[in-house]
Amino acid sequence: MAPFKLDPIDIRILDEIQREGRITKLALAERVGISPTPCWTRLRRLEKAGIITGYHARIALRLLTPLSTVLMEVTLGAHRQADFDRFERAIKTIPEVVACWSVGGGVDYVLKVMARDIDAYQRLVDGLLQREIGIDRYFTYIVTKTVKDNAVLPVADLVTASEPT
Repeated sequence: MAPFKLDPIDIRILDEIQREGRITKLALAERVGISPTPCWTRLRRLEKAGIITGYHARIALRLLTPLSTVLMEVTLGAHRQADFDRFERAIKTIPEVVACWSVGGGVDYVLKVMARDIDAYQRLVDGLLQREIGIDRYFTYIVTKTVKDNAVLPVADLVTASEPT
């Protein structure tokens, strides 16, 4: 599938709305330098194309409850498609697993887990192992300090860099 073609105005729209999802139509149009109607038309086109997948609030959960972030590497015991499918179906049902990536290299998956504390994380892992979803080995990395956690993607840098010259 060919990549969706974006012009500089589309890129500015994407940059603005990911920084401020609740921006008004008028303010967005002013920031990207076009009138409101064409701006709104472009925004709707980006949504319809699936480039904009939603609007979300970032929650400062640490202000509400104790919180531990854990990265977990998982290696499955078998590597048939059914084994990957079983593991992925199970992981999708666990709310504490906020991200899961299938990766190349020495492990099969990297997960980002949010738990109240390390004990809660270990109970979650014990439950995963009891479910027999194919986990052979896992490694745990406790996040001790967040250095950078940016939800704003560098759209302009990535899109411009991927265009042929």
